[in-house]
Amino acid sequence: MSWFKQSLLLICLLLVALVAWARLDASAAGKLTNFGVPQSIVALISGGGDGQVAKADSGARRRGAGQPSPVITSTVGNAAINDRISAIGDGEAVRSVKVVPRSEGILEAVLVLPGDKVEAGDLLAELDSDTESIARDQAKLAFEVADEKVKRYEQLVTARAASQVQLIDARIERDNAELDLREAELALRRRSVIAPIDGIVGFIEAETGDYVTQQTEIVTIDDRSSILLDFWVPERFSLQIRQNQPVEVTAIALPGVRIEGKVSTVGSRVDRASRTIQVRAILENEDDRMRPGMSFRVVLKFPGETFPAVDPLAVQWSSSGPYVWKVKDGKSDRVPVSILQRNADYVLVSGDVAEGDEVVTEGLQSLRPGSDLEITRNTGSPVFRGS
Repeated sequence: MSWFKQSLLLICLLLVALVAWARLDASAAGKLTNFGVPQSIVALISGGGDGQVAKADSGARRRGAGQPSPVITSTVGNAAINDRISAIGDGEAVRSVKVVPRSEGILEAVLVLPGDKVEAGDLLAELDSDTESIARDQAKLAFEVADEKVKRYEQLVTARAASQVQLIDARIERDNAELDLREAELALRRRSVIAPIDGIVGFIEAETGDYVTQQTEIVTIDDRSSILLDFWVPERFSLQIRQNQPVEVTAIALPGVRIEGKVSTVGSRVDRASRTIQVRAILENEDDRMRPGMSFRVVLKFPGETFPAVDPLAVQWSSSGPYVWKVKDGKSDRVPVSILQRNADYVLVSGDVAEGDEVVTEGLQSLRPGSDLEITRNTGSPVFRGS
C-alpha cells in the first residue's frame, strides 16, 4: 500500500472517530465551537442544527463565566533543602601499638593473654637476662669500690695526707663506675617487654623459647576507648566541614544502632586524583561495641536553603512544565514553578509563590486563568516549616 493510500485511510479513521465523539458527547459541539470550528461544520458532524450548537455553546459559556468553580486549597509553607553527604569510612583505634622488644635474645616468658586489659608500664614478656644481671652486679660492685675510695681520699685530704689531685682522680673514677652501672641497669631493663599504653592485648605473635630481635612483633595493644573514623568527602564541602561538627554514624556490623561522633580533623589538601578531601571523626566507645577495622556509614548534615513548600496535589503539568493554581483576589492565577525536591508530604518549588499563599489542590480540571473560585480551605493540610 502506497503512502498516499495509508494517509487517506488514517484521515478517514480520524474523521469517523471525530463524528462518533461529536454525536455521543453532548458537550462536544460546544468544545469544537470554542476551538474555532465553524458552526456549520459542527452541526454537520454532530448531526444537529445551528440551534443545538448555539445552545451547547451558550451553556458552556454560562458555565465558564457564570457560577464560580468550587475548589479546595491549602496553604503554602516553607522548608529547607537538607544538604547532606553520606560516605563509607574505616575505623581505627584511637591508639594502636605493635610492641617489639628493645633488645634481642630468647623469649623466656609471655605474661599476658589475648584480650587482656593492660595499663602502661605493665610487664608483658621477659627475655633471658642472666648475662645482663651479672654485668649489672659487676658494675654495682665497681661503683661501690670507687665510692669508698673517694670517701677515703676525702679524709686523707682533710688530714693533709693526700693531694687534691688524687681526690679529683678518685671522683672521676667513681663517676665512670656510676655510668657503667647505669648502662648495665638499662641493658637489664631492656630484657623486659613493657606495655607502652593502656589498652587491650591482641594476638600473641611470639611464643616462649622463640629467638626475637628488635623487629619481632610480640603483641599488639589497641586503645579502644575511642574509635577514629576516616572517610573522604567531595571537595565542594571542604569549606563547610569544621572541627567538632556532629556526625551520624552507623556501623555495618551493628545495624540499627545509631552512633554519635564529631569531626576531629579535616585534611589540609584536596586529593587531585579523586577531588575529595579526607575527614577524620572520633567516636566514643565506652561500652566497647566497636572494633578497629570496622566499616561505618557516616552522614554529615549542612543547613540548606529555604524554599516554598506546596502540597503534592497542587503541582500540575503542561507541555511547558510544572505549574500551580494560586488564589489571587478570589480568582485562579496560573503560576509556573520549578521543582527542587520531592518529599513524602510536600514539594519544594521556586516561582512566584511564597509562604502563606493559597494554592488549589482539588477541583483543578475546570480552572482557567482568572476563573472565579468558590474556596474551601483544607484546614487539615500542614503548613510546612522545615529547618
